[in-house]
Amino acid sequence: MKSPLLSLPGAVPAEGVDEGVAAHYGDLFREQRALADGTGFVDLSHRGVLTVTGDDRLSWLHLLLTQHVSDLPVGQATEALVLSANGHIEHALYLVDDGTTVWAHVEPGSQEALIAYLESMKFFYRVEVADRTADTALVHLPAGSIAQAPASAVVRETPYGRDLFLPREELEAFAAESGPAAGILAHEALRVEQHRPRLGFETDHRTIPHELGWIGTAVHLQKGCYRGQETVARVQNLGKPPRRLVFLHLDGSEVHLPPNGAEIRLADDGPDGRKIGFVTTSVRHHELGPVALALVKRNVPVDARLLAEETAAAQETVVEP
Repeated sequence: MKSPLLSLPGAVPAEGVDEGVAAHYGDLFREQRALADGTGFVDLSHRGVLTVTGDDRLSWLHLLLTQHVSDLPVGQATEALVLSANGHIEHALYLVDDGTTVWAHVEPGSQEALIAYLESMKFFYRVEVADRTADTALVHLPAGSIAQAPASAVVRETPYGRDLFLPREELEAFAAESGPAAGILAHEALRVEQHRPRLGFETDHRTIPHELGWIGTAVHLQKGCYRGQETVARVQNLGKPPRRLVFLHLDGSEVHLPPNGAEIRLADDGPDGRKIGFVTTSVRHHELGPVALALVKRNVPVDARLLAEETAAAQETVVEP
C-alpha cells in the first residue's frame, strides 16, 4: 500500500519491507526528538491489518496463539506469536479487541499467509477472518501524545504509545491535524532503543521466542496447548536458548552502519575470526549515536568486545545468557 502522505513536503520513500511510507521527512533527528517528546505521529499505513469477528473469536485465537487471549478485556492491548510445529516464530500479531472485533496489525505483506493459516484452522468455530489492509491504515501516536484519536479509529494503547486503526480515507485529514509527521526511521530508532524485536529483522527461520525476550510479552507460559508449545516449555523448563538478543553501541567514527545480517565476531579474534552472531537492526539514534540490535550465541561473554563486520561494538545484555 503506497501512502498518500508520501506527498508531504520533504518525504523520502522508505525501501525494502517498509516501502510505501516515508523513511523520513527531511530531518531524521528532529523527527526522533519529536516522537521522544510525545509529539507528532508515524505513518505505518503499509502494515497489514486483519480482523477476526464472531462469538468464538477469542476462544478460537487462544488455541492458535502463544498469548492468553480467551478472556482478553475490551480495549487491552496484547502481542502474540504464531509458531511452527518446531517452535520457530512464523508471525507476530499486535492485537486489541473492541468488544465485537479483534483487530491486529502485522508485518507488511505477511497478512495473506497468516490469514491462509487462520482460515485453515476455522473448523466449526463461529469466526470470520478478514484482510482489512485496503480500507484501514495504521497510525502510531507516541507515548505522551495529547493528540485526539478520531471517533472512527480503534485504539490500541501500549506503554510505547497508541496504535490507531484508522479508516484509510481519513489518513490525510488526520495528518493535517496531528502533525508533524515522523518517518519510519525515527520509529525504528526508538524501537531499537527500547530493545523491542521485530519479525523479519530480529528473526530468521530458526528463531524461538526465548532468544528475543518475547516470553511474557508475547508468550504466556501458563496457558494450554498451541502449535510449538512443546519447544517453548522444554526450553523454559530444561534448558537455555542457543542465541540471545543484545544491544550494541557502535563505533561512532564509522560512516556506514553495519547492515542487517552483518556478521559479528569477537574483537580479540579480529575480522577473520569465527562468526558468533549477526546484526539484526542498526540505526542512528538522536542521543545514543549509532546503535544496533543483534543476535549472538548464548555463551558469548557479556563483557566481550565485538566487531560488527569491521565496526567496533560494545554490548548491553537484553536476554540473559
